[in-house]
Amino acid sequence: MRPILLQGHERSITQIKYNREGDLLFDVAKDTVVNVWYSVNGERLGTYNGHTGAVWCVDVDWDTKNVLTGSADNSCRLWDCETGKQLAFLKTSSAVRTCGFDFSGNIIMFSTDKQMGYQCFLNFFDLRDPTQIEDNEPYMSVPCSESKITSAVWGPLGEFVIAGHENGEINQFSAKSGEVLKTIKEHTKQINDIQSSVDLTMFVTASKDNTAKLFDSSSLDHIKTFKTERPVNSAAISPMMDHVVMGGGQEAMEVTTTSTRIGKFEARFFHAAFEEEFGRVKGHFGPINCVAFHPDGKSYSSGGEDGYVRIHYFDPQYFEFELEV
Repeated sequence: MRPILLQGHERSITQIKYNREGDLLFDVAKDTVVNVWYSVNGERLGTYNGHTGAVWCVDVDWDTKNVLTGSADNSCRLWDCETGKQLAFLKTSSAVRTCGFDFSGNIIMFSTDKQMGYQCFLNFFDLRDPTQIEDNEPYMSVPCSESKITSAVWGPLGEFVIAGHENGEINQFSAKSGEVLKTIKEHTKQINDIQSSVDLTMFVTASKDNTAKLFDSSSLDHIKTFKTERPVNSAAISPMMDHVVMGGGQEAMEVTTTSTRIGKFEARFFHAAFEEEFGRVKGHFGPINCVAFHPDGKSYSSGGEDGYVRIHYFDPQYFEFELEV
């Protein structure tokens, strides 16, 4: 399983995202660059230039027409995927931590950080209404006073947003009214990442409390737990196998005090039903910040603190593998 190495950043990767077909891979990092690559051979297609701070999040809509990025330069920007032209510039009062298109691609949500005296907000914009974009007036802005949102994804049918918080809570925010529909607290520490399954019925959370957990999207029922001995930065659900891949490692500030062998910088594969680890993939020189499965399930990518993105195509043995119980 020889990886394709993508070197497009000078700083650590913050998020990677495939489009729906999986032919393009978007990555953002703590430098100001947003890159898009061909996932089949690792050739760079282009960049989206304009941000002036670290870019925390990226999302691409269902038909790969628009790209959404959120940055620490206090802005959320909408780009034309094909030409790289900036279509919308949404100014915020603090850094944009997480962003996403709903299933239709018409409504976007993004959350801002609690910093510099401003509290955390979850903002909703309808792209079909140009006045919202021009006046920078979201049709709904939901304040989150107690604990800031660290990761969020749209739920099924675009009815609500599933948000993970700094204190380990998970909330469902209605996209119509903004009210909290359901709340659970299964994690004891900050939720670093939330990713949905391909049919949006389940989602997996990655937390600083050394676990990743699988939940039902609509009821928020806790289904499975995957335990490790290091903080989990990211987790993704395979679209074709009952597998979950996790990336983690210790905090970036503690990396210098440990050797790479102890650092646990591998991507770890767990069986989704049996909660058992069955494989690891080495490669990164620092903690893995983000993992993503290709939509066809035949490859996965990981982005690390070392600024590299690695695309791994699975060997044939992977598809024949059955976990013995």
